[in-house]
Amino acid sequence: MTITDMPQRAAPDTPVSHPPTAVSDAPEFVSGAAPHVSRTQKRNPVKPGRDRLMTVLSVAAATGGPLIGAIGFAMSYSTLAKKALTWGFSPDLAPWFPVGVDASIIVFLALDLYLIRKDTPWPLLRMAAHGMTFATIWFNASSQGHIAGDPVRAASHGVMPLLFVIGVEAARRLFIKKTQLEAGTATDRIPLHRWILAPVATPRFYRRMRLHGVTSYPEMIRRQQDLTAYEQWLRRKYKDDISKASEDERLPMKMAAYGYTVAQALAMPEQQEREAEARAEEAERRRLDAETRRELAQKKAEADRLEADGDLETVRARVEGRTAQARAHARAQASAAERAAELEEAALETAVLAEARARTAEAESRAAREREVKAVADLQAAELERQAAEKRKLAAQADQVAAAEAQAVETAEIAAARKRAAEANLAAAETEKAAAETRRAAAEADRKKVEEERRQEVALADIARAKKEAAEAEKAAAETRRAAAEIEARAAEADAAAKLTPRQRSVRRVARMALAAGLVPDGLAYDDIHHELCELVSIADVQREADVSSTDTASKYRQEAVVLLAGGYRP
Repeated sequence: MTITDMPQRAAPDTPVSHPPTAVSDAPEFVSGAAPHVSRTQKRNPVKPGRDRLMTVLSVAAATGGPLIGAIGFAMSYSTLAKKALTWGFSPDLAPWFPVGVDASIIVFLALDLYLIRKDTPWPLLRMAAHGMTFATIWFNASSQGHIAGDPVRAASHGVMPLLFVIGVEAARRLFIKKTQLEAGTATDRIPLHRWILAPVATPRFYRRMRLHGVTSYPEMIRRQQDLTAYEQWLRRKYKDDISKASEDERLPMKMAAYGYTVAQALAMPEQQEREAEARAEEAERRRLDAETRRELAQKKAEADRLEADGDLETVRARVEGRTAQARAHARAQASAAERAAELEEAALETAVLAEARARTAEAESRAAREREVKAVADLQAAELERQAAEKRKLAAQADQVAAAEAQAVETAEIAAARKRAAEANLAAAETEKAAAETRRAAAEADRKKVEEERRQEVALADIARAKKEAAEAEKAAAETRRAAAEIEARAAEADAAAKLTPRQRSVRRVARMALAAGLVPDGLAYDDIHHELCELVSIADVQREADVSSTDTASKYRQEAVVLLAGGYRP
């Protein structure tokens, strides 16, 4: 039997797609079940008389409740104001004692209702109101002496505050119910007779109803009846041996504990197959897209290669044309050079002959000039000899004068030499000083260069140390992320093993986000935990992590995470 063979008994409003028609052997009504098994009974419309009765009751409650409260408050005020004087209160403070006791009950209950309206209940306020209620009853009962001495008298003084608190509690329940109805979170109660008549099955019934958010008791009854009718149908089909049924047919019994209806469980395999087919189609589409992109890339690469080859051929043809043109030009130049060489050779032969004739004529002219010069030289030699004799005579006279002046000339030359030596020494000292300055400047430059190199080495060492510290910090961050990922994985496995609802898993994930961000809830009050969690985990983070779009839902997840952390949750 396949998934298409099951009987369809789901309600029309079940939010899943209906499988194909039932198998032919499935009965129209399973196991003789009553016609109303698969239908939620409609509630009888309220009659006009009922409306008038409710109006009368509302008027009576609205009139009598404040009246009883005022009477109880007045009696309690009178009793406690007088008794406060005997308990050590001053005459000025005694009238305020009953006001503080009784007014605190109203204030605490009002604050409790206000916080409930704002979806941030605080049970401590209601506990404080009940504590003050017990205190005012005890004070009024014991105001006339020992309670055991006269119980009737004590009860007469304590009953009126009790009636006042009962009225306020009734108003509180009405207000909470109205708020739940407006918010759509009102949940039907399981009747007391079911707890009495089915004490074993009712706790499981209650658990399924609360865990999976079924707010309607008739809807839960319908689901239970559908499951029972389907199980009876299977037993009848397989002769009371359900083990012969296929895995798909036993799904409603397995998935009932997780909030699935019979129709939803039976439709699950088909829905999963459709989703698997959709995933396979999406994977095939991505594969085809990848192949198409790869083919386009290959074709584009081939086109680019062909275009590059065409450009190469164009460049090659252009280069070959230029080469041929250069070769023709070179050949033309070579021919012109050869012709010019031939003409030059012919002209050179003619010039050599003319030059030879000119050299012969010049040689003859040079010989004539040499003979003329030789004659002139002889004449000049004679004249020079005469002049030399005259000069020797004059030289002898000059030697005599030079001998007298030699002493004075020698003294002037020595003084000039000394002066030049002093100037040379001064120049050498200046040169040595300049050399010393140059050496000092070079040493200073070397010192600055060494200091610069040392600073560069220190800077490089600082950069290396900073890189090492950054690498160590990155490694520590990676270790922290890995540890957080392991904690998150273990927590997710624990949540899956505990069979928590998606909302509970999301709330725990938000709590783990806060702990991973550095929240330490140990020793903190509820308000402090709430304040720090709101600073560490934003609404956007909760929406992204829990995959919700409503900011109100994300805010509720944060509030439930605060309650979870305040209760001691640690992953």
